[in-house]
Amino acid sequence: MKKLLIFGMLIFAGWACTQQRVITQSGAETKSVIIDSTEYQLTIIDPDFDRWYFLRYSPALDRSNVYYRSRNIIAVNNWNDYFMRGRYTRVINSFISYDQSVDYGIEVNRRLYWYFTYMEENFRIRLLR
Repeated sequence: MKKLLIFGMLIFAGWACTQQRVITQSGAETKSVIIDSTEYQLTIIDPDFDRWYFLRYSPALDRSNVYYRSRNIIAVNNWNDYFMRGRYTRVINSFISYDQSVDYGIEVNRRLYWYFTYMEENFRIRLLR
């Protein structure tokens, strides 16, 4: 009886493995679609910003990506205007290239919005209004 049980288990194991091979082979015939995704990253060099951000930001204050994008468009335009005019040269010393038609994702837009809020609060520069 013991030999019959072992023999039955061996046959069952062999049958189970052959079924697995058939499934694996049929899966190889499907075509895979590769989606080209672009990731954006925002680098803020100001060492005090991270500490300020972690103290102020909470998920309860989070807004939608559309809100962040619309506010960032205003702030970037004000920032670039100040840069071109030569105002606030102690703080604003670079041009921001922000394309309105590109969706940078909520992480980048959120962090940029909070950076502009940081600049307004610490340096009293009107960017978001």
